[in-house]
Amino acid sequence: MKPGKNDIPIRIKISGIQLEELQRHTWHMCEAFGLDTRIDNYKGVRAISFYSWDLDCMLDVLDMVLNDKKEYPNKQNERYITLFSLYSNLKKAYQETYKPRILFPKRKKEM
Repeated sequence: MKPGKNDIPIRIKISGIQLEELQRHTWHMCEAFGLDTRIDNYKGVRAISFYSWDLDCMLDVLDMVLNDKKEYPNKQNERYITLFSLYSNLKKAYQETYKPRILFPKRKKEM
């Protein structure tokens, strides 16, 4: 999908264990038109931009992985806590950026 003029990207820097854990689960994102490759190639040096459809996929994958008992049997594990923190940050940014637009869409001026 190509971004339009009204699409708003969210820029976020992901590094360290958060990036390692996210990259470990990119194979779940193979249907997301290059999102998996972008995340795999990302080094964590600069901020990366995600659009609403990227975040939809990432949030769904992270939610699925974090609730998988085989993937993270111990919820006190440092890697689980770090990935959950990333999930929370992405979800908050998504809701702050896109939910107001969904609740109150722009209207054309009435004639």
